[in-house]
Amino acid sequence: MPQMTFVEQDGTERTVDAPVGLSVLEIAHKHDVDLEGACEGSLACATCHVVVDPTWADKLTPPTDDEEDMLDLAFGLEKTSRLGCQIVMTEALDGLVVRLPSKA
Repeated sequence: MPQMTFVEQDGTERTVDAPVGLSVLEIAHKHDVDLEGACEGSLACATCHVVVDPTWADKLTPPTDDEEDMLDLAFGLEKTSRLGCQIVMTEALDGLVVRLPSKA
């Protein structure tokens, strides 16, 4: 099974099992990672904002216009910011690293 790493706000790294077909948001919830996802993955908020490690950013499917519109609402936006609900795990993403942005 693929794995991925969440880097929490305090820098703690948590490597977890990441089943193929689940979104980064769903994987976070499965492992009690503090990623909100208020709209439950319906692309109606930006509370599942993550920052993808730059070495992984080009390996992801490009964001849709709808995702980019929602990202405009995210706090602490960075060049590799994405919505966790829109990144779906595949075997090719085994080892993916995302950072949870600061909430302040």
